[in-house]
Amino acid sequence: MTWSELDWKILDRLREGFLGGAAAQGPYWKSEDDLAHYDLTYAERIGWKWDAVIRELRLRGWAPRGGTILDWGCGSGVASRRAIGAFGAAHFDSLLLWDHSSLAIDYAENAATRAFPGLNIGSVTPGYLASGGPIGLLVLSHVLNELSTGALAQLRLLILRSEAVLWVEAGTREVARGLQVIRDELRDTFAVIAPCTHALPCGLLAPGNERHWCHFFAAPPSEIFANPGWVKFGQRAGIDLRSLPYAFLAMEKKEAHAARNFPPATDGLSRVIGRPAHFKPYARLLNCDSSGIAELTLLKRDDPALYKELDRTKAPLVYRWKREANFIRSGSAGHGSAAK
Repeated sequence: MTWSELDWKILDRLREGFLGGAAAQGPYWKSEDDLAHYDLTYAERIGWKWDAVIRELRLRGWAPRGGTILDWGCGSGVASRRAIGAFGAAHFDSLLLWDHSSLAIDYAENAATRAFPGLNIGSVTPGYLASGGPIGLLVLSHVLNELSTGALAQLRLLILRSEAVLWVEAGTREVARGLQVIRDELRDTFAVIAPCTHALPCGLLAPGNERHWCHFFAAPPSEIFANPGWVKFGQRAGIDLRSLPYAFLAMEKKEAHAARNFPPATDGLSRVIGRPAHFKPYARLLNCDSSGIAELTLLKRDDPALYKELDRTKAPLVYRWKREANFIRSGSAGHGSAAK
């Protein structure tokens, strides 16, 4: 599928379905063409979010240990293709795919087979989903707002069977806060790899922080802004191509994480929530660290280079600050092993 082959009416119909809530009402793919159109456009934007998440995991020095990768709710399969492409097909024994749409499973399987011809790829059976067999890496992408209470309960069982979980969602308040709740519910079983720099309860769920949510912004490839196809897509879909908000959670079973002999989580690291707001004399940001959530201010005159960096960097906003109360005096980009 290329831009010249697109049927814009198909993309318009998909957009109307997404905005109208069809995603939560069962399978919405009508043909392989639907999936091909989605994969080139909406799914590619999701792929850029996965690219940002994987870059952050590499910053933390983490990669999955391998085994079977299960893409649950796979859609066109962009999430598992991004993960396998980043970590290497040789890293995994097999790729298994599940979706409530058989059309989606077939499309994702064919796309993955073309991308990774040497990898064992197939769909899962009801028996596999109901079994207690181990899963090496569970990949979840943009599924939370589609799940009924019963489906979420079934998903929790799959999570508990998994050695590691990579979960990327839309960056909306409702979805992100739902992911934060799940993160806290699983803290006793899983080590939190990212985005957190600590293993304590989520500070954003503490009283007084209800208006905030854990989200970030991925940087799309710069070349899309000169691509007529992407420009037209953004206009028809009503999407600001510059803005890619997302929420995510990366976790690993505590016993598996401990077996790697990671050094203890580095104290003093902070993760900026969202992105800093820049004003002429200062920048203001929402900071998360082991002490909780705080709104911090950086005066431009205190560290002009840091002020500029916070506005321009495309790297994950993980920092070690030098602070006086809620004022940042200086800081440096940091990284550390995953929180235990």
